[in-house]
Formats: sequence, structure tokens, C-alpha cells
Amino acid sequence: MEHFAIKYLRKECLPTPFCPGCGIGIIMNCFFKAVEELGYEDLRHFVFCSGIGCSAWIPSPHFKADSIHSLHGRSIPVAIGVKLVKPHLKVVVFGGDGDLAGIGLNHLIHAARRNIEITVIMVNNMIYGMTGGQVAPTTPRGVKTTTTPYGSIETPIDAARIVKEAGAVYVARWTTYHVIPLKNSIKKALNKNGFSFIEVVSQCPTAYGRRAGFKSPVEMLKWFRDNSIHTEKAKNMSEEELEGKIVIGEFVDREAKGLSEKMHELIRKIQEVKA
Repeated sequence: MEHFAIKYLRKECLPTPFCPGCGIGIIMNCFFKAVEELGYEDLRHFVFCSGIGCSAWIPSPHFKADSIHSLHGRSIPVAIGVKLVKPHLKVVVFGGDGDLAGIGLNHLIHAARRNIEITVIMVNNMIYGMTGGQVAPTTPRGVKTTTTPYGSIETPIDAARIVKEAGAVYVARWTTYHVIPLKNSIKKALNKNGFSFIEVVSQCPTAYGRRAGFKSPVEMLKWFRDNSIHTEKAKNMSEEELEGKIVIGEFVDREAKGLSEKMHELIRKIQEVKA
């Protein structure tokens, strides 16, 4: 962990329990660097929510902050409740692809539709890593998992595009290789007055990498580098050309009034009428 990150972490929870080569440490560093560059000396203005899975352990118990560890797939409705009650706080959800794009996909879609002012960071390691290496909704076609020993035949879900179409004001996708743009996207997301979503494609050498034929975490990072296509270039490519590629970049960046703001405006109007 980088030296600047230590002030945001509970020392009694170090070292972290993540597998060697896991991309979660990179993501934590990017988040803390973004927070530092935004001028936050601590996390007292934040509340973190997470569900179940490796990525859910990012804030809880590691962050020196208020956090809620919820049920599998249910972190977003918990975060919505926090934001509506405490609108002045920055509410951030961390979760994996199984947690947010599988079991909790309905909550993800409706949070984007409502444009609730929270930030969701989804760590996409393309597999159910903590629970046994099962196929996930994000697993690429042809990849072997414990539940698809002959290779997955399903089309993987494109979470970033779904959230964009649902109504989020900010959506981006990067990999753990693209640390600078990832950090910059986190800064943008935290300052948006609406629902922001960042998908981070991350290496899981333990559950995914060895089954997909990667010899090391470094090899996976190089694969991310060589197979990532920026959104601007992807616009001119066919579906066949994009097969097996990772489309990275910003998918939407706009302004719109958030649910919490609209809700509290409604409350004030009702109070004025009753007065």
C-alpha cells in the first residue's frame, strides 16, 4: 500500500487478506489518491456500503471510516437510505461484478434510473472469486470456471452500458492497468451531483487467471493493456471486431438533478403547504 494511503486505513486491519497479485490493492490506492487530491485529509465526510465478496472487503473493515457491510447484492439500497437521510455525506459503494451486476443488478439499474447521488465502484474480476470460482454474468465467452468446465457459452453482461442507458450522470470503465485515468474518474465521480458508476476490470489470479490460462498477475495486466480499446475508437468498430476486447473510457458525463435533492425539495414544499 502506498504511503499516502496509510492515513485512511485502520492499522489493526493490515496487512489486507487479499490474494497476492489481486487488483484490489491497486484500486484502493487509486481511490485514496483521488480522495487526497480532492483535499480530504480523512474520511469523516464519507459513508461506505458493501455487500458480499472479495471487493466488499475493500471498505469494511479496512477504511478508517463509517461503513455498512450488508447482504449479498443489497449494498445499493442501503446506500440509498443513507444518502436520503444524510444528504451532506459522500456515499460510496464498493462491490464485485457478482455482487452488483449479478445478484444486485436490479438495484444497480434502479439507482441509476433514480439518479440517486451515490458513487458505485464495481470491481469486475469476471468471476465469483470468493465463493468458488463460478461463472459470473461478466465472464467472457469460452472461459473455463468451476461451473463451466468446458468454457462459458453465455454472452457477458455490459454493466457500464446498462447503467448509462438507465440514466446515470457519470459512467466510466477502466482496468487496473490504467491507474491514472481510473484515479481521475474517481475524482469526477465523487463530485457528480447524481448517480456515478465506475467499472474496474481487475485481475484475479487465484480464481480466474489460472483457469483462463494466465501464468501470473503481470501477464493479466499486460493482457488488459493490449486488449483495451478506448470508447472513441470503439465507436468505429463492429461487434465482431470488439469481441474479446475491453472498451475503456467515459461512457457518459452529464448533469441532472439527483433524487436526494428532489426528495428534499418535495419535503420542503409539503411543509410549506402544511404551515
